[in-house]
Amino acid sequence: METKQEGNAEKFFSEFGKKLDKFMLELKDAGNRMENDMRKKYDELKASAEKIRKDAENKKRWKEVETNLKKAGEDLEKAFMAAFKKKKD
Repeated sequence: METKQEGNAEKFFSEFGKKLDKFMLELKDAGNRMENDMRKKYDELKASAEKIRKDAENKKRWKEVETNLKKAGEDLEKAFMAAFKKKKD
């Protein structure tokens, strides 16, 4: 009976070791995938930051954007005034 219990324990630890090895491989793969994803996101953010920096240096372009936004705001104000103005009877 004692040998049967020893055999069961050996079997349990053998299976446990195999499952642990499999888990460690999956964990390593997940870590590699996450590292690659983070590296891609970092590169995307770096490219976006560079684009924004270049755009910010282009003062003329931003002046044009500012002018157009002011005009759009004035047009929006006129539209609201027309929509909500009380009619004089």
